[in-house]
Amino acid sequence: MPIARLLMKCGVGYREFAEIAKCAFVDVATQDYGLRGRPTNISRVAVMTGLTRKEVKRLRDKIQAGAQIDVPRLAPYNAILNQWHMDPNFVDAQDRPKPLMFDGKGATFTSLVKKYGGDIPAGAMRTELKRVGSVAEDETGRLTIQKRYFLPDEIDVQLQRALGCSIFGLATTTNHNIDREDEGWAEIQAYSKRIRVADVTRVRRIARDRSEEFAKSINEVFSAYETIYGDELSANEDEGNVVGVGVYYFEADPDSGYFFVKG
Repeated sequence: MPIARLLMKCGVGYREFAEIAKCAFVDVATQDYGLRGRPTNISRVAVMTGLTRKEVKRLRDKIQAGAQIDVPRLAPYNAILNQWHMDPNFVDAQDRPKPLMFDGKGATFTSLVKKYGGDIPAGAMRTELKRVGSVAEDETGRLTIQKRYFLPDEIDVQLQRALGCSIFGLATTTNHNIDREDEGWAEIQAYSKRIRVADVTRVRRIARDRSEEFAKSINEVFSAYETIYGDELSANEDEGNVVGVGVYYFEADPDSGYFFVKG
């Protein structure tokens, strides 16, 4: 649920997530499970991922073309916003989105949603677009578009940071440590089920302070190595590795089932 909550805050719907996820599964199956150094064939990728051979081919072609990160805005409200800019019935002579009445005759918001919103009611679409700040409604009920896509710049940066650093780093470490016989990478968590509600604020502050102290000590180690080998790595960047340590604090609702396994 935390990942779904993060994505929805950033305007990423299920269909967008599913397309990205399918690309990732196909890419990993293709690159990691080939024989004799060759990429995995389409039939085996289909078996491993549960996708059809036709879908695997489409996604592999997309990946090979370098388009796997260019995922179309598939969330219904983004489709509405896009077509409001594109459909000749809903733009003016300067190709700008027309202000639309909610319903009535001619080009209306209701007709736009009926044409491009699938089975979603126009009222629900209006409520959501107003909530995310993509549409404004005046006192007469006229709707005007405020932005083409719902993806706030400040949230977009937060999403990239979360996915690129925290989630990616933790998942990479967990994957590395699975089924390893030798010593794995550091993956340590401390948690308690018995912190009183009255003590949470103090515990949270202590965790932040000690985490910052630990992060600073690790950063000093990294800085020392960068100072020693900085010029050498600058001359040959291929010899440098990305190394990182993550420390994070969390609180979980007991009803979520996270970490609350009886044993």
